[in-house]
Amino acid sequence: MPGEDRVSVFSAGNRANVPVYPADVFVITKGGSGQIEQGGTSLPAEALTILVALDGEIAVGDLEEKLPHIPPEGVRDLLRSLLAAKFIRPATVEETTGFDFETFLKAMAAEETLTPGAMASAQREAGDGAPVLQRKGYYVSIARKAVTARELRPGEKLEVFAVEDDPDMVALLRNILEEQGFKVSAAANRAEVIARLRVSPMPDLALLDVNLPDTNGFDILHNLKAHPGLRAMPAIMVTAEAKRESVLRGLVGGADGYITKPFERETLVSGVRAVLGIGG
Repeated sequence: MPGEDRVSVFSAGNRANVPVYPADVFVITKGGSGQIEQGGTSLPAEALTILVALDGEIAVGDLEEKLPHIPPEGVRDLLRSLLAAKFIRPATVEETTGFDFETFLKAMAAEETLTPGAMASAQREAGDGAPVLQRKGYYVSIARKAVTARELRPGEKLEVFAVEDDPDMVALLRNILEEQGFKVSAAANRAEVIARLRVSPMPDLALLDVNLPDTNGFDILHNLKAHPGLRAMPAIMVTAEAKRESVLRGLVGGADGYITKPFERETLVSGVRAVLGIGG
């Protein structure tokens, strides 16, 4: 019997505040496979049914349709319980899309060919930052406001992924953003970028420096936006590259914002919040 301080795996206590979305994909762990293959198991029959149905490719919404005898919220409760028991885990980008991380960022991305319309649009956005140059001493602070507002659940922390090789800048970003309630992860080179992107769930936002020891922030942006499994992750360039052509390259390449170092704390926070669609 579990101790009084323990919560049963299949109790309601393990089902609260764990989001499970229709497009989520889960895979069976070694422990979960053991539950299927061993002679006896204590799992409820419906939980075993879900384990057998999972194949690393089926999304939650499809699983609900595949198991009509289990109410949709019942399917999600069972998934939450299996997650808590470590019998399943979120699928990675590689497992759901076949994305080859071994070639990710290996080659420098080709220069973007700017259409007249794309150039004109980027020129307008870059021009909007001109008054900031005169007023506050840095080139531009642009953040595309999210189309839809985002409501955070109680205690939810969004993750900001800082791709930055200067440890002092990483410490500053971490200090500013953690104070605002964000979770911050960081990478200083190509290998660390790939290592973080191999793990689910994906960060909620990437902050990209341009000059890195073995890759380039523009190339990271290009590769993120070129891949269907990663392009939804918003990205803000945070860099000392203040040349107008650099700003245009970032905006045309799909960056959701461009903030030039040095920046003010309020500028960074407001830009991150705007892009993520959260108030405050």
